[in-house]
Amino acid sequence: MLTYFVVQSFNFTPKGAIAARAAVEVQDIEHALRLAEKLAECSAGVVAFSRTGDPSTGEFEDAIILYANGIVPALEAEMPVAC
Repeated sequence: MLTYFVVQSFNFTPKGAIAARAAVEVQDIEHALRLAEKLAECSAGVVAFSRTGDPSTGEFEDAIILYANGIVPALEAEMPVAC
């Protein structure tokens, strides 16, 4: 089982829609949190999450949200945030 840590930021398009920027995979939770906090300063929204699973079988557990700030269209309002 492997755990992946990912940071995804979002910005507004010129027409005002929200658009995802390229997701960034980082090495650990501390790096994910630092990057997410930095991107939050210049993005419409940002989310950092981890996901554990087996890449050889494609079976993964649900993502765990580590950080969320601003407009994050992929999250539901009821989804808990770890920190």
